[in-house]
Amino acid sequence: MAIPRIGLVLHPERDTSAQVREIQTWANTHACEVLLRATDASRAVDGIRVVEDDDAFAAQVNGLISLGGDGTMLGALRLVAHAPVPVLGVNMGNLGFLAEVGPDELTQALRRLYDDNFTIEPHSCLEIRYGNDATKAIAFNDVAITRVPGAGSVQASMAVDHHRYGYYRCDALIVATPTGSTAYSYSAGGPVISPNAQGMLVTPASPTAGISRPLFLCPQEELRVELLADAGQPALEVDGAVRDRLGPGDALDVRWRPEAGLVVRLDAAAHQERQRLKLSLLDLPLLPDELRELAPPRLPAEPPTEIR
Repeated sequence: MAIPRIGLVLHPERDTSAQVREIQTWANTHACEVLLRATDASRAVDGIRVVEDDDAFAAQVNGLISLGGDGTMLGALRLVAHAPVPVLGVNMGNLGFLAEVGPDELTQALRRLYDDNFTIEPHSCLEIRYGNDATKAIAFNDVAITRVPGAGSVQASMAVDHHRYGYYRCDALIVATPTGSTAYSYSAGGPVISPNAQGMLVTPASPTAGISRPLFLCPQEELRVELLADAGQPALEVDGAVRDRLGPGDALDVRWRPEAGLVVRLDAAAHQERQRLKLSLLDLPLLPDELRELAPPRLPAEPPTEIR
């Protein structure tokens, strides 16, 4: 039987050294090999093997552990989207909608992984082609055409299954998966879509003309967005990161692909309950420090003396 290989995907800035050492120490006693990408070579510890090429890294791992926030988790899912393997997210950030495990729960999570005591939550992705057939991107949350200050608004026509649907004039045009409905689309006023739903959500941000309402497409429908002659030069964002700049006449073809990502869930019910709580917190007009000020004082360690 081949030795299991676990790949680590690290947040580019956060200190994950304690977690990297913990994972490698655990691997030493469980006949596992830990791999890192070349971009994280300086953060390796004894026993970890560094793989120079991202494609080779993705081809060798049996599973991934993402140490960071949701952005790191999305990057890990994109790495192995062509041949999905289970991805466990360890939340080193703030809200963490995708990553389920906290740093203090890592040891227990590793034990659950080794015992095959977990479930898999499949995630869809968007396949985006633009410019020419060789230019392809993958998004697990969303792809957005966004206005760049001083470079004009987003003006685009839309076609669904080759049938013209209408046009947009807005600050941004967002195409999201159900998972991504709680990200950029949500902040632009779009609805929350159940993660069990299948399809693509199209949401304009700050529309001034044309289509002004969100649109949900079924999985089989193909979406084409083409920038109009006076569209300016907006940015193309994939999962929140700028990938390119677009111009008049450029077109995006977007397709939905199921089960492109496999997310490890240790307690799916508890995770969904935390998601609902986090969404409710997003609607509160308070900063995290202000929320702490509203929290009740710590309860006494000892129960009060019984009054007779």
